[in-house]
Amino acid sequence: MPRINEELSATLAAFQKNAPEVAKTPINAARANIISTFDGSATISVGQPLPEFNLTDALGQKVSSKDLLSTGPLLIAFYRGSWCPFCNISLRYFQTHLEEFTALGVTLVAISPELPDTSLTTSDKLNLKFPVLSDVGNAFAHKLGIVWKQPDTLRPVFEKFGHNLSVRTGNDDFEVPVPTTLLVDGSGIVRNTFIEPDYTKRLDPEVAIEWVKAL
Repeated sequence: MPRINEELSATLAAFQKNAPEVAKTPINAARANIISTFDGSATISVGQPLPEFNLTDALGQKVSSKDLLSTGPLLIAFYRGSWCPFCNISLRYFQTHLEEFTALGVTLVAISPELPDTSLTTSDKLNLKFPVLSDVGNAFAHKLGIVWKQPDTLRPVFEKFGHNLSVRTGNDDFEVPVPTTLLVDGSGIVRNTFIEPDYTKRLDPEVAIEWVKAL
């Protein structure tokens, strides 16, 4: 089993063992709900052109998909936010493989609904050397059909753990992207997708490297 899957599994097991019931029960219920109800048929699919985006990076600079694609293929990793331990694990593993992606001519970017200030904190905390972009209001993620509106039953849980999503995202819609990784070729066509409503599961970056090699 790849190391990332081992760490994800261990993190989930620790949560199930140690989290207080007042948090564990609504979190498990919400997770089961998104897994059973998410409509994958409405998401971006292989062979479709990637909608254009113009997002802000952690330093407040605008970054466009057109500019990114002008240098070659693009690997996009959507994450829910820096409050999500599974997201942080995924971002760290992508960072460990960054040199390999760069050597293959692929630009790696991460996208979340968090504001640039929060994205900057995430980049610094995890020592990320690739762009972290802010999709405020999940506007771009909505175009891809990968947004989940979290149930209000989770709001007290976020408050309990001190995660103020309104401050982090600049709004109170309580929406997050479904963890998604897309490989887009240099002409802007989606060539591979990983769209997983179970947010405890993530794409192994080594699989993404195989995607790139197959381009």
